[in-house]
Amino acid sequence: MGYPTPADSLDLVPALQAGGADIIELGVPFSDPVADGPTIQRASYAALQAGVTPRLCLELAADLREGGVSVPFVFMGYYNPIYSYGLDAYVRDCMAAGVDGLIVPDLPPEEAGPLAAACKDAGLALIYLAAPNSSEERVARIAAATEGFLYVVSRLGTTGIGRNPEGELNVRLALVRKYAKTPVAVGFGISRPAQVRALAGLVDGIIVGSAVVKRAPAGPAALRAYVSSLREAMQRAI
Repeated sequence: MGYPTPADSLDLVPALQAGGADIIELGVPFSDPVADGPTIQRASYAALQAGVTPRLCLELAADLREGGVSVPFVFMGYYNPIYSYGLDAYVRDCMAAGVDGLIVPDLPPEEAGPLAAACKDAGLALIYLAAPNSSEERVARIAAATEGFLYVVSRLGTTGIGRNPEGELNVRLALVRKYAKTPVAVGFGISRPAQVRALAGLVDGIIVGSAVVKRAPAGPAALRAYVSSLREAMQRAI
């Protein structure tokens, strides 16, 4: 949120919906985004320099809802700002702004008790990530705890455009499917229609982040066209 400018978000996010996105992940910028690669790191820094805070992200989300964006919103943000904001207050304000779920990449299920309880009480989905090196036992725990969908990380490392290890990922997805109680979505490194076509029959959702952020400065029309190309690739493959 807030990149290239806070005002731009009000035009860019509707373009994602118009292009066919089923769920929109809204990033809450943080000074130490450990799970993110250079593209999102630069965007987060620019947003912070422009004065974007969690509270402003909530205000922007509410404005987007008021403007007619209807697909689910998922806030992707790190735990420190949530903790500083106050867990109960953050969850309450997310619900009031029309946010449907949270992804907190630096908060494992074992340490998420207070936030998980607040989310459960409010009906806000807390979505967990399954890493490529997670043991089968851990995958089972994460799959049991996640709500909304299970976020499968396609590769080790940070977010960013790149090549996925298709063979290894296929094996990983088969393992995840054994335990999944929610839809399964895969992310990290996915940016091209060909990748979407290859994965479409294996998962319920595909998460594209850095490639969207990279195209944001080109404006709403370019972003809509890009998302439409991914949507078309998925529809042709299933």
